[in-house]
Amino acid sequence: MEIARVALVTGANQGIGFALVEGLAARMGPDDMVLLTGRDGGRVDDAASRVAEAAGTRSRVEGRVLDVTDAGAVAAMAVELGERYGGVDIVVSNASALLTPDRSQSEQADEFIAVANGGTHAMLRSFGPVLRPGGRMVVVASSLGTLGHLDSRLHALFDGASLDEVEQAVESWRTDIHAGTAEERGWPRWLNVPSKVAQVAAVRAVAARRRARDVPEGTLIAAVCPGLVDTRLSRPWFPDFSQARTPPRAAKAVLDLLLSERVDPEFYGELIRFGRVLPWYGGTPPLEQDRLLTA
Repeated sequence: MEIARVALVTGANQGIGFALVEGLAARMGPDDMVLLTGRDGGRVDDAASRVAEAAGTRSRVEGRVLDVTDAGAVAAMAVELGERYGGVDIVVSNASALLTPDRSQSEQADEFIAVANGGTHAMLRSFGPVLRPGGRMVVVASSLGTLGHLDSRLHALFDGASLDEVEQAVESWRTDIHAGTAEERGWPRWLNVPSKVAQVAAVRAVAARRRARDVPEGTLIAAVCPGLVDTRLSRPWFPDFSQARTPPRAAKAVLDLLLSERVDPEFYGELIRFGRVLPWYGGTPPLEQDRLLTA
């Protein structure tokens, strides 16, 4: 079967990743293919089967095992898709690890950072080169990913940084966590905050290098914030979910961006929430979130 367009979503067994695959499979065409990826083969197969068998599915759906913490595996899949299909049209880096308030942040740091940040870096490095002109590559982040959510002492680590420098900053943060020096250096106690800022900084770094070529071609590289989504990853952290979106509802704005024929050039390299750019320098250090760790 000849494939017209290829879309790939990481961390797609459940939550918003699964909802994005469902939406892509329903809104793309019968000659297109959506790749649902995750670390657990059994869960990947089950999730892909559920989407493929759903009444609204129009596109071909295929489950693929992909551990985003394995940069070699990410690179190999990008090369394979590039050789087989001539590139990819939509890439969503969505994988994240569970973070809970009942365990110390340092105990959870390595796995969380490896998935959320190492995985983001691997996806940007490997799938950027095989993204077709006019394609879309987005990293699912958070409104916490703006620079103002960090202590001003840390801003220089991420503002205007290259991808290599972002990776170095993330490693420095991880080292500080294990050395017990993170707080005195200004890092928030809640891992999610520096992780999201680093994700957006990584997107900005890659976008800065590609902007002159991508924007005229209609290609988009950006970070997206789907808002507060009712999933098992967010449930432990927020007491009030009355305003939270279900994964399918949260996925809609992201899908609209991914599948739009034309995107606003102002979106390129930015953090987008509900069709608007969140200013990179906005935000304030989230002391309330730190209190969650001691409540």
